[in-house]
Amino acid sequence: MALMNQNTSESGIEAAIMYVDMNSFFASCEQQERKELRGKPIGVITHPSDFACVIAPSVEAKRRGVKTGMRLPECKAVCPEMIPVVARPYIYRLYHVRILNVLKAYCDDVIPKSIDEAVLNFTTYRLVYKDLKEVALKIKADLADTEKGCGPFVKCSIGIAPNSFLAKLGTEIQKPDGLVEITRDNIDGYLKNMKLTDLPGIARANERRLQMIGIKTPYDMRHSSEALLRKAFGGVVGNYWHRRLNFREVDFYQSDYKAMSATRMVSRLQREDPQALESLFISLCTRLEQRMVKQNVYCKTVSFYMRYHDIPTWETTIHLNDATQDAVEMRLYIMQQVDQFEQSRNFKIFNNKVQSMGVIISGFIKGDRVQYSLFDNKIKQDKARKTLYHIKDKYGRDVVRKASETIRAHEMRDAIGFGSVKDFNGVVGAPDAGLMNQYLLENDAPRPVPKHVLEIRARKQKQKIAEQLIQTGHDHTA
Repeated sequence: MALMNQNTSESGIEAAIMYVDMNSFFASCEQQERKELRGKPIGVITHPSDFACVIAPSVEAKRRGVKTGMRLPECKAVCPEMIPVVARPYIYRLYHVRILNVLKAYCDDVIPKSIDEAVLNFTTYRLVYKDLKEVALKIKADLADTEKGCGPFVKCSIGIAPNSFLAKLGTEIQKPDGLVEITRDNIDGYLKNMKLTDLPGIARANERRLQMIGIKTPYDMRHSSEALLRKAFGGVVGNYWHRRLNFREVDFYQSDYKAMSATRMVSRLQREDPQALESLFISLCTRLEQRMVKQNVYCKTVSFYMRYHDIPTWETTIHLNDATQDAVEMRLYIMQQVDQFEQSRNFKIFNNKVQSMGVIISGFIKGDRVQYSLFDNKIKQDKARKTLYHIKDKYGRDVVRKASETIRAHEMRDAIGFGSVKDFNGVVGAPDAGLMNQYLLENDAPRPVPKHVLEIRARKQKQKIAEQLIQTGHDHTA
């Protein structure tokens, strides 16, 4: 759904857009939370492993040559003193909420583009704010305030421009802690000093296509005709690029989900344990169920894949007659396909060579448009599910649990949903519309077992061993 079309040259009104991009976000959050990491090169990794991939190097690590996507041995080669830090996604989501609260204090029209980026439309605030650079500095100050925002170690780059693409480009020009305003007077000066791949969204393949028709720089691209860019990109994408570079808006919107996915890498210990693989699979389906409930949608297509070490990927897609929102149903449909395949081949899908697995759902139908069968009416079941997650969001995820959530509940490690920020708030028609999704702000890690519970378990274990010794004719006092 497009939210603004008014900033076109035809309307005579030029929009005022601000883009906020957090710098080294996950690493900065860790440095804000942990004093011992401040000022040191750190790299956030998804799981504790000697060969883990760094998903977020700190500013200090970047200055020493560490880049996102490097494996730990590569990082240590260029920066031996780098400290690997295991990611805590719930912390980053909490900081995301704090950032949005700061931004919404200045502007009602705020759209989060990812967990560490947001765009603000100040077009209707022209009479309120005379100088957007002053507003940007105030936002930076509020974000650096521990009480109002995140704290002084969580910094951002801000871009200001007449459209969201150029505002995003402004955040790329000056990092970290940058502030750049792109106007009609200075845009060419910036573009002349850039490579084509400096533009967000232009990869090597696009660069080659543009160079083949004589477009060598972003400056050339901006001053090319719309027809030439359409030819270069092979269609309407060229029209979009011409509009972006000439101050027209094509990116400021928040669309509905086209698909949702839940995927996880499988550890060595998990792949050796069939029960662990099954629990991880159930957790993936349950995570998608929770997201659908929050967005008040049902899916009609379910896909599943399993990737292996040294074996081709196995995958299947099921098109459903009736839309579903239930994790148990999704698992049932997938397992039917698994069983059919295993019966026809001498091969187990869940085996000790599994590298990763994922469930993807699509073909969404809004909750108020779902048609129920006369012979299998699931209205009560769907209401019970929505009520269950409403209670979880309001009082904590463990206050009430489904049976499927009690089997190795913490087998699946939490992961960072870069683009799933729409899951934070309810939608119209959902029982928790407008309620913050507290489910996503809780720590997924197992909670410490109380001392008295450990003592009870130890006594029971001793009693069990003693009974076994008696049954086998041994003196348990020996």
